[in-house]
Amino acid sequence: MPTEQRADLQTRPHPRSEIRRVALSSYIGSMLEYYDFLLYGTAAAIVFGPVFFDELSSAAGAAAALATFAAGYIARPLGGIIFGHMGDRVGRKSVLIISLSVMGVTSLLIGLVPPSESIGPWAPAALLTLRIIQGIALGGEWGGAVLMAMEHAHPRSRGFVASFAYAGAPSGALLGMAAMACASMLPEQQFLEWGWRIPFLLSGVLLVVGLYLRTSVEESPVFIDARKRNTPGPRERTRTPLSEALGQWRVLLSVSMSGIAGFALQSTMVTFAITFAVSSGGQRPAVLLASALSQAVGIFSGLAFAKLSDLVGRRPVMVGGVAGAAVLLYPFFLLLQSGMFIPTLLGFVSLTLCLTAIHGPLPAFITEQFGTMSRYTGSSLGYQIATLLGGGLAPLAVTAIYAATETALPLIVIFIVGICLVSALAILRTQESKDNDLSQIGQLR
Repeated sequence: MPTEQRADLQTRPHPRSEIRRVALSSYIGSMLEYYDFLLYGTAAAIVFGPVFFDELSSAAGAAAALATFAAGYIARPLGGIIFGHMGDRVGRKSVLIISLSVMGVTSLLIGLVPPSESIGPWAPAALLTLRIIQGIALGGEWGGAVLMAMEHAHPRSRGFVASFAYAGAPSGALLGMAAMACASMLPEQQFLEWGWRIPFLLSGVLLVVGLYLRTSVEESPVFIDARKRNTPGPRERTRTPLSEALGQWRVLLSVSMSGIAGFALQSTMVTFAITFAVSSGGQRPAVLLASALSQAVGIFSGLAFAKLSDLVGRRPVMVGGVAGAAVLLYPFFLLLQSGMFIPTLLGFVSLTLCLTAIHGPLPAFITEQFGTMSRYTGSSLGYQIATLLGGGLAPLAVTAIYAATETALPLIVIFIVGICLVSALAILRTQESKDNDLSQIGQLR
């Protein structure tokens, strides 16, 4: 395609009503998927140990529950490859409908798994299996939701529109934590027997809403145009979206490392930090409320930081978030250690602001690095590798450090600050992407 025609594809008017509809669909769909996925993290932190690993000690049960939480992150790159391939070959819209359906049904089934005292080791086995399926589904969700938003948006607002898919994450976390906080107000015995299941069973209702919105939007115009123009010769026909993405392995590695600090912070906040605050004297409903309120702040701050990245670039905003998190991490844990609501709330909100400075621009930053016909696969794989390394393994390491020594807090801070340093270096090494041309079919480099 001539350069002037590609430029026209990037600058032509985009119907505002369709952009709003796509942004809303990306937001709601992502919110429901993250509600399911992060709700599991909250449940793993406070209830899955005694329910599914009751034969273990309290510390060992908590570690085992968090191990199943990590399994979902381990499965996410596989989901990125599977759904990414389908999304690059078939289209973004249909894949998003499938991923949402799988996530909703799986979460509903988690709410129905009997406790280990009823079916023995089959209970944790079923829990682990469903968690892995959750991870595969979410691995395909993120890339499609971001691409549908970005590929409808005007280039000067891509970061902001794409961040609506990200905003679904704190919204889903907020909804899940609020639901679990309400359930946790039941007497302890009732909460452990059946109360914790209610938030998971609500997934069935939320699934219907999400499917309605997902089916109401049009396919990505950038993808439709690229598929019409993509007429490869015999040699190119053998190249899959995955091989195209792996051909940019340096870019793939850089964007993956760019996101690990954000996911390490996010997963630590929704798992270990809650356990730490409760064990330090905080009341469980109050700690969950503080965490939920910080997620509410994160919805709007993430959008604001993404809009800022449209003006000044993705990299400056993200590096600022990483640096701020590294500085505030130790004070964050000291505030949680107070056992009081206001300091705990202040700690969660301050770290959430840093987190959203990373995550707000991140969707655009990652997806803008890849060509159209491998963008779903490349961006999904890069993002999900980051979630695996930062979100899946970091809470396990933090929990292990905490269990190993009574003076673990400085070691935990040093560990996470080290992850922040890796991310900052990777962001600075990666090319600024806000002016990249999304109409490119193949590799952007």
